[in-house]
Amino acid sequence: MIQACFLNAEKLDFHQDLDFSALASLVDYTSFSSSRPDQILERAAGQEVLICKELPLGKALIEGLSDSVKLICEAGTGYNNIDIAAARQRGILVCNVPEYSTEAVAQLAITFILNLSISLPRQLQMLHGQNFDNFTKAVQVPLAELRGKTLGVIGFGAIAQQTARIAQVLGMEILVHTRTPRPEAHPGIGFESLDNVLRTSDYLTLHCPLNGDTRHLINRERLLMMKPTAFLINTSRGGLVLEADLIEALQNCVIAGAGLDVQDPEPPEPDNPLFRMENVLLTPHIGWRRRETRQRLVGKVVETIAAYLQGDPIHGVN
Repeated sequence: MIQACFLNAEKLDFHQDLDFSALASLVDYTSFSSSRPDQILERAAGQEVLICKELPLGKALIEGLSDSVKLICEAGTGYNNIDIAAARQRGILVCNVPEYSTEAVAQLAITFILNLSISLPRQLQMLHGQNFDNFTKAVQVPLAELRGKTLGVIGFGAIAQQTARIAQVLGMEILVHTRTPRPEAHPGIGFESLDNVLRTSDYLTLHCPLNGDTRHLINRERLLMMKPTAFLINTSRGGLVLEADLIEALQNCVIAGAGLDVQDPEPPEPDNPLFRMENVLLTPHIGWRRRETRQRLVGKVVETIAAYLQGDPIHGVN
């Protein structure tokens, strides 16, 4: 039985409520709650499979790994935390786990849209400040139906497609910008240039991987292209947005508000203005953290390692 270790299991099993028995029956499994950079090389010695969750594995670390390491399994969809080129040069296969959180993250994106459409963040802040004007006077905040509104979707993987399906049920019009448009496979959905999606959308939701092409995809120039009544939704990666430009746009009413499950960096500094903005919904990267979602992820990690052991690896990214 091969040796495998999870270098930072607490990132996934933070409530200690998950079942790892299937993984333990497949490999000789060791689990570490967390691993500092100076501990990783020692813990990886003799291991064939390393499992990690959003753990930075840079070039120097990968170059220093034991020759025993043949597979790094990222327990999640994004793998920008791993130096893919360095792993390739070492002959180490890197696999991720896509599509384990499709429903959960799509539901969060829609939750943001629903809440922002009725100015719920502002209404809750008014209540916390003992301001009951919405109850005793004409409603003080904007309220809008979603039917007929345009949802712009950047990227069109599984989560984006599920978000679009739910939005269509709510009566929204869908415009998509993606590198590989497939209008024939998605009737009722428009595929447009990035500029057209930015200019047209009432709500803009990001569903891209973070890489050299997409880092700071949303910046001052592109925020200025959006409607002043539009909202930005990001449940993907914080680095897709140049945060300083977004804060400036929100402060100056360039756009109406934002729903952000991801930030750059994570966690934000305590003095980050986003924490105190009445037109922002901020959550601590919870889209994938529901218990059912995390247990599904464990199952898919097992599937990924099993496929590797059978000589037919899946979800290789390098």
